Amino acid sequence: MPLSLSDSTWYPIASAEDLPLRHVYQGQLLGRELAVWRADDGNVNVWENRCLHRGVRLSIGINEGGELKCQYHGWRYANRSAGCTYIPAHPADAPSRRIENKTYPVREAYGLIWSAANSDLPFAPFPGAESGDWFALRPMPVNAEPADVLTALAGLAPDDQPADVLPGMGLRLGEVTYFVQPVDANRSVIRGLLAKRPENEAAALRAHNETLTRLRDRLERAAARKPAPAALQPTFDKVSVELSTMPDIVIPRGNTMPVVVKRKWQTADGVVGFELAARDGHLPTFQPGAHIDVHLPNGLIRQYSITNGPGELMSYVIGVKQESASKGGSKVLVDTVREGDVLAISEPRNNFPLRRDATRTVLIAGGIGITPLLSMARFLDKSALPYELHYFTRAGEQVAFRDELGALHGKVFIHTGVPRSEIATSIATTLGDWSRAQHVYVCGPSAMLETVRVTAAAQGWPDEAIHFEYFKNDKVIDDSTAFDIELARSAMTLHVPSGKTILEVMRDAGLTVPSSCEQGACGTCLTGVMEGEVDHQDVYLNDSEKQSNTCMMTCVSRAKSARLVLDI
Repeated sequence: MPLSLSDSTWYPIASAEDLPLRHVYQGQLLGRELAVWRADDGNVNVWENRCLHRGVRLSIGINEGGELKCQYHGWRYANRSAGCTYIPAHPADAPSRRIENKTYPVREAYGLIWSAANSDLPFAPFPGAESGDWFALRPMPVNAEPADVLTALAGLAPDDQPADVLPGMGLRLGEVTYFVQPVDANRSVIRGLLAKRPENEAAALRAHNETLTRLRDRLERAAARKPAPAALQPTFDKVSVELSTMPDIVIPRGNTMPVVVKRKWQTADGVVGFELAARDGHLPTFQPGAHIDVHLPNGLIRQYSITNGPGELMSYVIGVKQESASKGGSKVLVDTVREGDVLAISEPRNNFPLRRDATRTVLIAGGIGITPLLSMARFLDKSALPYELHYFTRAGEQVAFRDELGALHGKVFIHTGVPRSEIATSIATTLGDWSRAQHVYVCGPSAMLETVRVTAAAQGWPDEAIHFEYFKNDKVIDDSTAFDIELARSAMTLHVPSGKTILEVMRDAGLTVPSSCEQGACGTCLTGVMEGEVDHQDVYLNDSEKQSNTCMMTCVSRAKSARLVLDI
C-alpha cells in the first residue's frame, strides 16, 4: 500500500476523553510533541509542547481554564492565541505581543481531536462521517512504521470484503473505521471509530482491544527484524533567549482591525455594554488592565478598557459611560452605533498591568472604573489567587456588570451611596497598613484616585505598591514654553514652540511614535529622559517616577530647562 507521511493531512492525535477538566495531554504527530488542552470555554488548543522561555514541556504545565501556566518559571499563555500574558520575572510589565507559542490547527469531531502540521489546510471529514453516531475505541500505540500499520489493518479484512481505503491514513473495515496517527517514522497509534454506539460498550471495547493487541504484537515483532528508519526531523522556529526583555512592537497610529458589534445592552443606569466580536477567528492576546482604541463613526478615537477574563478572545467587552457633557465620544457610541455595525479598533495596549506575585491584592473601583478591575479580578479568580474588589457607586442601579461580578469567587464588596465625606475613611479601612508584597489597583474619577493615593501613602504604602489609571487628565495644560529636544538615538535636534507638544513636533519631523489618549493619562507615549528637567503635566506617572526625572509623557509634558535629551 503506497503511502507517504504528509504535513498536508489531518490526523487524529487524541480522543475527546483524553481532555478532562483542567488537564494537559501530551500529543505527538510527525515527530512533533504537542501540548493539547481544553479551556473552560470548551475550546481545544494544540500547541508546540515547549515554553518559549526555557523549552520546558507545557504538557506538564497547569491548565487554569483560560491560560496555560508553565511549571518552571511561571510564564502564562492565553487560550486560543497562545500569546504570553504574564512573565513572573517582569511582574510590573505587560509582555510583548510578539511572544506567542506555535499553534497548530485543531478540530474536535467524531469523538476524536484532529490536527495537522499545515495551518492552511482545511479540515475535510472522511467519507460517511456525517451519517454515524460515532463511538471511539481505545487507542493502541504501536512501535512500527505507519505504512506497515495501515497495511496490517487492511489485512484484517475478510477476502470477500476488502478494506475501503480512505484519504490520508484511514480505512474502513465493515462497522469499524481505523486511522493511523503517525507519531514518528517508526511509531504509530491506531485509533478506531464504531459507526454506532454499541449496546454493551465495555464488551465492544474489550473485543476490539484484543484484536488490536494481537495486531500490535505481530507488527512489533516484524519491526524488530527490520533496520530502524531515520526519525522524522520537523522544523521549528528559533526562539530568542531575550524574549522576556524585548520592547513591545510599535503600532503606528491608525493601524486598526475590524470588529462587529455583536451585542449592545444597558449593563447599569448610565453604563452601556458593547461586545465587539472578531469577524474571523479570534482577537489578539491581552492582559488584565489592557485597553483598546475605538475609532468612532464621527472620526474621534476613544480608549476603553477590556473587561474580559483570561483566554476570552472571540470578542472584547467594554463599558461606555453615558455622559451628558460628552464631546462626541461616548455619545456617538451610545446613540448611533447599533448591533451589527462594524467598528475599527486598535490592538490591545496595557499601561496598567496586574502583578500576580502579591500576597494581597486590593482592587478599588469607582463608577465606570470597574472595567479594567473586573478583568483583573477574573484573571486572579482563574488562578485561585487572593484578592479583594471594592466597588463604589452612588446607587445600586449604577452597579455595572453585576452578573459578571456575581460570578467571581473572591471577596467582592459593593459600596453604594457612601457620602463623599466618608469615602476616605472607608478607603483607609479597606487598605489598612501596608506590608510587603501587597498591591492596590484603583481606577475611577480623578477625585477618588487622589483620595486613594493620599490615603495609601499616609498608611505607609510605597509608590511602587500603588497602581492607578486615570480615564482622563483634568489638569489645565500649560503649553506656553518653548525649548529644544535632542533625540539621542535618532541624531536629531528639534525645536518645540509654544502651543505645540513634543509628540506633534516629532511627528512633523517624520518620526513614528506610539500614542493613544494624547492627554497624559494612558502612558503609551512614555519616553526616557537622559538630560534636562521635565515639567510633568500628566496623571500617569507616580510621584517617585516624576521626581526621578528619567521619563516623561511627550503628549502633554514639557521642559523646565532650555533643552531635553530624549532616548529616542
